[in-house]
Amino acid sequence: MPFATARCVALDGARGHLIDVQADVSPGQANVVLVGRADTALREGIDRVRMAITNSNLTWPATKRSTILLSPADLPKSGTQFDLAMALGVLAADGQVEHEALRGTVFLGELTLAGGLRPAIGVLPMTLAAAERGIRRVVVPEPQVAEAAMVPDVDVIGARSLAQVVALLAGEPPPDAPPVAALSGAHLIGWRGDERLDEVDLADLRGMLDEKYAVEVAAAGGHAVLLTGPKGCGKTSLAERIPTILPDLTAEESLELTALHSLAGVLDPGQGMLVRPPFAAPHHDASKASIIGGGLGRVHPGALSRAHCGVLFLDEFPLFRSDVIEALRQPLESGEITIARRDESVTLPAAGLLVLASNPCPCGNWRPHARSNRCACAERVRRAYQARTAGPIADRIDVLRQLQPASPASHDPFRPPEPSAAVRARVTAARDRQLARYDGHPWRLNSQVPSPRLKDPWPVSAPAQRLVDAEMYAGRLSARGAVRVQRLAWTVADLLAVRAGVDVTPGRAEVEVALRLRFGLPLEMGTLRPEAREPELDLRPAEPGLVAVPSDVECVR
Repeated sequence: MPFATARCVALDGARGHLIDVQADVSPGQANVVLVGRADTALREGIDRVRMAITNSNLTWPATKRSTILLSPADLPKSGTQFDLAMALGVLAADGQVEHEALRGTVFLGELTLAGGLRPAIGVLPMTLAAAERGIRRVVVPEPQVAEAAMVPDVDVIGARSLAQVVALLAGEPPPDAPPVAALSGAHLIGWRGDERLDEVDLADLRGMLDEKYAVEVAAAGGHAVLLTGPKGCGKTSLAERIPTILPDLTAEESLELTALHSLAGVLDPGQGMLVRPPFAAPHHDASKASIIGGGLGRVHPGALSRAHCGVLFLDEFPLFRSDVIEALRQPLESGEITIARRDESVTLPAAGLLVLASNPCPCGNWRPHARSNRCACAERVRRAYQARTAGPIADRIDVLRQLQPASPASHDPFRPPEPSAAVRARVTAARDRQLARYDGHPWRLNSQVPSPRLKDPWPVSAPAQRLVDAEMYAGRLSARGAVRVQRLAWTVADLLAVRAGVDVTPGRAEVEVALRLRFGLPLEMGTLRPEAREPELDLRPAEPGLVAVPSDVECVR
């Protein structure tokens, strides 16, 4: 029969679609026709396939008419991963490969003119898509076996050449072939890069109790943070240490993030599954496509999606392009980003922790006190600079902290700084409470809970709600800000419950802390150090001859 079908996968953003590569080789005018909305790279694959078959000591049907259909035909298709499936479809239609051998298998890989295989970008999400549709065997280029094998219950076969795949399907010993070259995006030179952050710890920072508690709350509930202050006050140092207090990724998050990195072409084949939250800090001159996603041809995930479940740090935030700043509205609201084009609309996850940092003025020397103010910027310039972090974006930021330069009073020599491990234990326990509370729902953290669910079944107490309403009616909170304060209050309550070892629901005290975090106001010592709270006095009438004293004060006779 001059007709055969091989299977491949087309990517639409982070989603994969199973594609039937149907080939028909029939008598007629010698020609090759490719139909099914293929892009330029895919159409060029016809020439690669023809020469790969010829140079693999196989026969190309040069005297017949070959028609290749990529079905479904209405779905746009791009990429070079179709080469292997097109070659096997043509060979099976010409009778050189058994039709039954192609059944139940997905073939992924680019072909060289010599018949060798080359890696394809996005093998992990392609394998995930194949497994979701019942495919249990996948053939990939040899260096990507470990990547595809991350998907459970799938038999992954690695090959070096088209000839080896044909021999495998025929049940014959595979011929020798040269090793497959790694992806061009792999690291070719060694440098410190992100590894310089492996040794940092929250204990490196002296003082900063207020700011450390703020980032602990942000990490526990997934709340966006804006750090402001003069240059050199520790904004970048604090942001770089936030990943150290985040827990390891869950199995679901790990597979999701690894698939995104595979789709972006930045997954190191030797690294394996990503288990730690990523940290991304693009330069303020980066383009919109590099941060949000997009690019030429197929949509590639930007830094926003590559930092999914991790931390995206935007230092010198007012210097970013206006279109980048405005594009952050959607991910801050929904935890995902949609990139729409004429022929396609791609939605990518972007639920990482967003940390913004800003100087008070372009020179970074402005101080609120005239004695220490060394700013040389004009007032008009300073106001315009600060306005870039105001408006709709500021309303979507949950936590605001204004850092000050270090001083002798900010360091307690009798209390060593708390290490990241201790804070990470509390953050992990607080997140576990949220997972248990939202079991059976699509959200994982307090920052992701829809506003209607904060009224029922997870409201704050009546006095706390009256406090939020008073701030909103006074014009200091928008309706969106009121919702975010309630989410913050739940995170504050979760952390308090972890410290106290008892169940805590948000009341007036937790909402007051949330409002201080929201407005950038200093926190009380009882919030930063629960053990340092003022002891409550026993106001009951004392017996004659006795004096009422705090309950935790020891009397000395």
